[in-house]
Amino acid sequence: MKRLVDLTLMLVATILLALPVFIVFLLVKLTSIGPVLYWSDRVGKNNVIFKMPKFRSMKVNTPVVATHLLTDPKSVLTPIGDFLRKSSLDELPQLWCILKGNMSFVGPRPALFNQDDLIALRTEKGVHKLVPGLTGWAQINGRDELPIPQKVDLDAEYLHHQSLLLDIKIIWLTFIKVLKKDGVSH
Repeated sequence: MKRLVDLTLMLVATILLALPVFIVFLLVKLTSIGPVLYWSDRVGKNNVIFKMPKFRSMKVNTPVVATHLLTDPKSVLTPIGDFLRKSSLDELPQLWCILKGNMSFVGPRPALFNQDDLIALRTEKGVHKLVPGLTGWAQINGRDELPIPQKVDLDAEYLHHQSLLLDIKIIWLTFIKVLKKDGVSH
């Protein structure tokens, strides 16, 4: 059922977002050197690594670490990188991962391949059994501001209470948070 909902939402999102995706594509291309998309190795269901695209918001050759581990994240942003990240427009190419089945609309955000502490805690709590999501329970309850143990506790809470109604609530609250730019620190 969840996969059918994902594919239906994906189709609707593709139609509604085709023009914004094209505009962001052009803006990234025109404002910085390098590829438009950044493909990162992410941890998926059962800790399997997959490639996840984002519109590139950081300069080429930025270290591959979680943003909060960078000394000065703002210094490595492209001219429109800050806007892309705060508006979450950099996430739009992840619709491709939903189509492929590597991601869902709702689930824990996929960890970077080298976030060993996050991966270990998620595995310990069984969260690794979930398909990662474009948004999730932890995203709407703090996003970048949460420490990893609290994020994982929220992911585990989602694991134990997941339902179609909860997913609808998370999608709606995500929409509100994105509009308000709530919980984005970089």
